[in-house]
Amino acid sequence: MDPVSIILSALVAGGAKTAGDVAQDAYNGLKALIKRKFESQGKSDSATILDKYEQKPEKTKALLEDELTEVGADQDEEIIKAAQKLLEQLKPQEAAEGKFNVKISGGTVQGLTQQNTGTITQNFS
Repeated sequence: MDPVSIILSALVAGGAKTAGDVAQDAYNGLKALIKRKFESQGKSDSATILDKYEQKPEKTKALLEDELTEVGADQDEEIIKAAQKLLEQLKPQEAAEGKFNVKISGGTVQGLTQQNTGTITQNFS
């Protein structure tokens, strides 16, 4: 999965009523990290979008995706790791299969391929 999809999936899964106390702590931590990222980029209004995503994810998904990308949350290792940790707690089978793994190296991402399994090599010159 790409980083934004992992973050959004973690927010939906963590916001579900079935999440336990440990997962709820991880969920609240993820939300706090994202809100701090918004504030540090002068986008404190984006925190409202994050809160609305919890109630109506299907209606606010595109807007939150744009905001997360704009502030660089998709490149923020701490946010991505928090989202992965939450998904590992809530969906251990999928985590064991490597579904939530993301590895981004280098300064600028030139190409990103997502899939559930396998290895892909991309070369850019």
